[in-house]
Amino acid sequence: MSIFKDKVLLITGGTGSFGNMVLKRFLDSDIKEIRIFSRDEKKQDDMRHQLQNSKVKFYIGNVRDRSSVDDAMIGVDYVFAAAALKQVPSCEFFPMQAVLTNVLGTNNVIESAIEHGVKNIVVLSTDKAAYPINAMGISKAMMEKVAIAKGRTLGIHAATTICCTRYGNVMASRGSVIPLWIEQMKEHKPITITDPQMTRFMMTLNDAVDLVVYAFEHGENGDLFVQKAPAATLDVLALALKELFHSDSEINVIGTRHGEKVYETLVTREEMTKAEDMGDYYRIRCDNRDLNYDKLEGGNEEITKIEDYHSHNTRRLTVEEMKELLMKVDYVRECLALND
Repeated sequence: MSIFKDKVLLITGGTGSFGNMVLKRFLDSDIKEIRIFSRDEKKQDDMRHQLQNSKVKFYIGNVRDRSSVDDAMIGVDYVFAAAALKQVPSCEFFPMQAVLTNVLGTNNVIESAIEHGVKNIVVLSTDKAAYPINAMGISKAMMEKVAIAKGRTLGIHAATTICCTRYGNVMASRGSVIPLWIEQMKEHKPITITDPQMTRFMMTLNDAVDLVVYAFEHGENGDLFVQKAPAATLDVLALALKELFHSDSEINVIGTRHGEKVYETLVTREEMTKAEDMGDYYRIRCDNRDLNYDKLEGGNEEITKIEDYHSHNTRRLTVEEMKELLMKVDYVRECLALND
């Protein structure tokens, strides 16, 4: 029996890549009901016609609108808070929109969950929240701070548990490079790469769901969970895709976009000093010190001896390993089938 048996799960941003993967994972489980909450009525309608499943309920709303969140939250046991603005360039040009959705919107979901007696809420974050240099990462970092502060205030014995999960690049998710490059190869256009030596963590959507489920099962208030993952250079990723699709497309280096990093950090060195190694995951507990800093003696000398956990110092995938991982991605397999 799973912890989700006969329970009601709400997914905010449920029409996105993550929401679709959660549906695949849970539709045939012993869960009672899955609620899809999003502002995209077209995607909801497409999902409804595709699924034809009475276990799935649809709620039109926006996390910025607290009343619509409250309507969807009645009777909910668990929440995946996945609604977000995720595109780095668009957030860079419209940073307040990122704040409204990623920070204030997530706060609405958290406060509504607490008031409605939700058992667990897991907030989905990104590696861009660690040492953020762009508006998307900054807004996600603030979102983490809000969620962790709420969890710290509630305490470990509260009726509601709030955790965060931080994960790297999810392969073939909406707006990512894999769908773009596959489309470019199909049209016999050059593959556009910002920087061939740029590294990114490589995770499947199944990995992302595993991480969130792990947080539900093991998390305490204020915890942040990170899944360990391999990385690859963009050059290796492009070569792997070219070989899989037997493409002769050239690689066109176009330069770094607004707000992009050369490599992504999943755990900062400050966090690594208190990270618990859980095997496939790191758990970072919240800092439970109070504001009376004058009572504290000294600092943390360990920080200078520890490295961040980032995509330049984790295990690097070869082209063959990258191809094997790509073949685990539904989108890639579907595109290859159409290509044959």
